[in-house]
Amino acid sequence: MGRMMETSAHWGTYLVEVSEDGKNVVAAHPYQDDPDAAPAIGNVAGGHRHASRVARPSIRRRWLEGGPRPDPRRGDPAEEYVEVGWDTALDLLARELDRVRTDHGNASIFGGSYGWGSAGRLHHAQSQLHRFLNRIGGYTRSVNDYSRGASLVLLPHLIGAQAAMDVRTKPVSWPDIAEHTDLVVSFGGIRRSNTWVVPGGHARHVGSGLARAAGRSTRIVALTARRDDAFADLGAEWVGVLPGTDTAVLLALIQVLVVDGLADEKFLATHTVGAEEVRRYVLGEVDGVPKTPEWAERISRTPAGRIRELAHEMAAGRTLVNVVYSVQRGERGEQAIFAALTLAAFLGQLGLPGGGFAHGFGSMGDYGLGVAGVTLPTFPQGVNPIADFIPCARISDLLLQPGTELPYNGRRLRLPEIKLAYWAGGNPFHHHQDLRRLRRALATLDTFVVHETHWTATAKHADVVLPVASTLERDDVAAGFGDSRLRAVRRASAPYGQAREELWIFSRLAERLGADFAEGLDSGQWLERIYEQWRAAPGSPPAPPFAEFWRDGGVPLPQEPYRDTAFSAFRTDPAAHPLQTPSGRIELFSRTLAGFGLHDIAGHAKWREPTQWWGSPLAREFDLQLLCNQPSHRLHSQLDMGAASQSTKVAGREPISLNPADAAARGLRDGDVALVRSAQGSLLAGVVISDALLPGVAQMHTGAWYDPSAPEIADCVNGNVNVLTRDVGTSTLTQATSGAHVLVAVTAYDGPLPPVRAYQPPKLVTEAG
Repeated sequence: MGRMMETSAHWGTYLVEVSEDGKNVVAAHPYQDDPDAAPAIGNVAGGHRHASRVARPSIRRRWLEGGPRPDPRRGDPAEEYVEVGWDTALDLLARELDRVRTDHGNASIFGGSYGWGSAGRLHHAQSQLHRFLNRIGGYTRSVNDYSRGASLVLLPHLIGAQAAMDVRTKPVSWPDIAEHTDLVVSFGGIRRSNTWVVPGGHARHVGSGLARAAGRSTRIVALTARRDDAFADLGAEWVGVLPGTDTAVLLALIQVLVVDGLADEKFLATHTVGAEEVRRYVLGEVDGVPKTPEWAERISRTPAGRIRELAHEMAAGRTLVNVVYSVQRGERGEQAIFAALTLAAFLGQLGLPGGGFAHGFGSMGDYGLGVAGVTLPTFPQGVNPIADFIPCARISDLLLQPGTELPYNGRRLRLPEIKLAYWAGGNPFHHHQDLRRLRRALATLDTFVVHETHWTATAKHADVVLPVASTLERDDVAAGFGDSRLRAVRRASAPYGQAREELWIFSRLAERLGADFAEGLDSGQWLERIYEQWRAAPGSPPAPPFAEFWRDGGVPLPQEPYRDTAFSAFRTDPAAHPLQTPSGRIELFSRTLAGFGLHDIAGHAKWREPTQWWGSPLAREFDLQLLCNQPSHRLHSQLDMGAASQSTKVAGREPISLNPADAAARGLRDGDVALVRSAQGSLLAGVVISDALLPGVAQMHTGAWYDPSAPEIADCVNGNVNVLTRDVGTSTLTQATSGAHVLVAVTAYDGPLPPVRAYQPPKLVTEAG
């Protein structure tokens, strides 16, 4: 057996076994005292030295020989890359960065890197890239995220910025639920696999255990299209609801509270504004359509009787309304958040122990732990002098529509013309929708630069690919929000090939451009600096000097429970503790939103038919709704070639789950290969038949590596769902991703089965000498 070393990733802290020569990780093991360790640990050994690793700086030949320019061949599977030395690559890139900023201005550089590249506090790819771009004059940036982009824009209008933050960092906790809550009603399932993931990782997984404890004392009802969205240990009741129709069910619940005299009128009068507008809407006084349970059933197929019963159950005891992140990742997705908050207000339990509104149970492993998180060491990015930005999910709009205006949050953003995009630590071919459109967008660039450990689809679309050391190949410190320990993450093996740390890369690039990135420090010295700055900062917990911390492998972090949950002080005295809204109250009708004059946003929560759902004309051709949710055996697309991720494949590619009736109607059996089409594209998937799905609903996980190697058969033969999903904003207010579900047609594929080439590097030639 080789030596064992502790390491950390977003899916947790675990042990790696390193070969005797120190060059390879031969195995990865969870800690025995971590019963909820993530299966993704099983991908580490196979991915560490996989053939898809980027070994040397590589330049796309057409860019190298033809120069910077838009190119529709960018990303073509036949493209060839030339491996060059570091000096050659850095000289070429520095000249191109200088050309772009000189001829077109720094706003023509887009600093991408949306993604979960590294769990470390120093080697965090986005921070490194943004610091570098700030040092050379700035860049066009992105804001918000793909996880909860609609909520991040909407909630500050309804409850104020601080309360919106408190809903994330100080929500009702699992211990609160176990002690005080009679009923949790969750729109979207509370999935165990999502509790394995925390930005930055945790020393041990604790979320699943806390959820189990709550499940022993609290009833949980999960409204979702898939029964097993709520993990079995919770004993949750499943109430089926079709994707994208949650808002209708929520409005019907409010209607029952109003009609049956169950609404908390005192709370509405003292803590909210706009209840009367909502009341008139759900009673049908505005549009002539009462939002009854029968109305909601026609939209959602959720039984009207169960909706009516559920409203009474919610009013009869302490109830928490939870909405998972994925519910708002659809067209009109912010309306479900708006309606859920409105329902919680009509119940009148916001700010009570174990009651009110939550937005994150079942979405993230650090949500609702009940621990007051502490600040953590941070690598400083500096100040970006460029004002231009986009919501992150509008990257294709930015590249395809320069000079136009994008409505966003009551403003109109002018989209600059981007000549160079720089990506480090992320994979838009996982996060972004409609990959045909994304490829057209990337083709408009003069230059696309990517830092990568592996030859992902993003790297295969780049002009300049720089190999970076992985988490296992560099020293760092790691912790997540609410963590019990700040950990020293020691290098387990030498970097692969000629891979370098990003700090090394950006330091040398900055020198060529007349800027100072590293301030004369190497990565070891930077680690000590950010640790000691954190240790000396006001509010930081007691911690030893860096040398002692590194020797001991970490330092404990306080686990003090918070008492002042979101809305608790506001509930006690709304005049003394007003919210940061125009009224100081919860705005169930927002005059600000109504005043924006947007065609798809009203001042209150409202049902609006999406352009793509089971009731739309397009459903005559594409007759199944495909749920696109997060995978259980990998994080996003990371290490999809690893053993754990590959163990979930069917017929060598990503599976699609179908209800037995839907499979039978299409002549499909377990293990078959299906052709899945949408209005946007097509893919091949292996078939899994499951009675956990509602009829008319299919399901696939996101994150399969994109493989366009057989376009005559399908856009992706490995099952990347983003060839199917739509690239449209949730609304003109929020402009977030709408990729959580899409209409598809599924048929048997009986042709020759193409090999999967997603995990192979492109054609590489080495520069002479």
